[in-house]
Amino acid sequence: MASADLRDELLCSICLSTYTDPVMLRCGHNFCRVCIDRALDTQDKSVVYSCPECREEFQERPALMRNLALRKIMENLLFAQPTKTETKIYCSYCVDSPVPAVRSCLHCEASLCDKHLRSHSKSPEHVLSDPSTSLEKRKCSVHKKILEYYCTEDAACICVSCSLIGEHNGHKMESLDEVSEKKKKKLRNVLQKLITKRKKTEERVKSLEERRRKAQEKASGEAERVTALCTDIRRRVDDLEKKVLSEISRQEKEESLSLSALIHQLEIKKDELSRKMRHIEELCNMTDPLTVLQEPDTGDLCDPEEEGGDEDTGGHDKQPHEGDDLDVAVISHTLHTLCEVISGIRSGIYVEGPADILLDVNTAGNNLLISDDLKTTTGTEEKQKRPETAERFQYNQVMSRRGFTSGRHYWDVEGRRSGEWRVGMCYPSIDRRGHQSLIGGNNKSWSLWWYSKQYSVRHDSKKIQLPDEISSDRVRICLDYEAGQLSFYELCDPIRHLHTFTATFTEPLHAALGVGNGCLTIKRK
Repeated sequence: MASADLRDELLCSICLSTYTDPVMLRCGHNFCRVCIDRALDTQDKSVVYSCPECREEFQERPALMRNLALRKIMENLLFAQPTKTETKIYCSYCVDSPVPAVRSCLHCEASLCDKHLRSHSKSPEHVLSDPSTSLEKRKCSVHKKILEYYCTEDAACICVSCSLIGEHNGHKMESLDEVSEKKKKKLRNVLQKLITKRKKTEERVKSLEERRRKAQEKASGEAERVTALCTDIRRRVDDLEKKVLSEISRQEKEESLSLSALIHQLEIKKDELSRKMRHIEELCNMTDPLTVLQEPDTGDLCDPEEEGGDEDTGGHDKQPHEGDDLDVAVISHTLHTLCEVISGIRSGIYVEGPADILLDVNTAGNNLLISDDLKTTTGTEEKQKRPETAERFQYNQVMSRRGFTSGRHYWDVEGRRSGEWRVGMCYPSIDRRGHQSLIGGNNKSWSLWWYSKQYSVRHDSKKIQLPDEISSDRVRICLDYEAGQLSFYELCDPIRHLHTFTATFTEPLHAALGVGNGCLTIKRK
């Protein structure tokens, strides 16, 4: 009963069959991978996804986690125990009530329980076997005798009569037990190979799942970093906008107050002038000469200083502050903060800037010329007279002085479209002698090769030919040490990704260059 209950636990709730490649949702329920994929496919057009078992909802399509423990339990149980559909075999002589048989007699063509087995004949012709319902198949179809031998020439099971008087007479034959043991031995070898293959496959799956998990974690981390960066940018731009608008408002209020005061003064002056004009008009309209003459002179009605000021300055229409505008210089200076924000974005997104790579002459092969600025290497037929040391390459190669043990870095190399050259990175422990010392020809270096207008990438002597022809003289090498990624790009318009190596770096990585009859130059920008 316990076995049946356990077997029921191994049934997928969607297809109602035993699990095939069981996977688990975050809620803890298990399904066949194919079944749950189909179920989630039907929910793609919905707003949310849900578990078919508990109906827990997910805002995004849930990731499927492979349940290796459940799969192993399922395989062990199904391998060790018979299924429900197996037919039980009962004793042929227990007619009153069915009793399970323990052996079958091929001679009698009957199955026996423990009780009847004890009283059964022990003579040689009564051959006993495991309980079986197909006893007729254990006999020769021609002579109706028990199959005891195996004809190796015809690959057939035969009886004694077949070997003596039948069509197998004179053929080489062996006992069924011997042939069976030989076949079992072969099957065990095959089984062992299959077990080894399955173990390697499981390890490969586990490795790939780990890589997928790391990739998801990295993507999630990068998404969070970019989100935080953009949030900070928006905050800083909003703060800058408020600051600039506040400055504009302050200047506008200041200018408005100044102009209002000036307008008020001019209004007073205008009223005074109007009063004087009316008085003068009244004098001009009088008919009594005595009254006109008794009034002060008309010059007394005007302020001499004011008249003189009007003549010098053009009158009161022009005031010292009139016509002043907003202080645009202050506003522009404040807006220049945007440049600092953009510079911060550029430096914070991926790398601090191009790495400063200088070539190490002590590692340069003696058929290489190294420029004085340690940026250019050129192949030459004239052998250089450098001392042969353990760190010097035998072939036309050179390493950088600097090694990288962490962080993200990039550097550019410009080469000629003629000749042959290779660029990449290597460990300082790389061999310096022999063909295995070539960049990419060992497990301690990674390289991009250019030859006959074609790119290829190499590592550990394994070559991958890249399909596209070269379209630029310049390539970029990008290193992400912690992520274990070394990428190559062609600096055309737009920039083109060529290849990315993935590895777990265990030593410092140095830039490495190699040329045939060509020339390579490290560029800063």
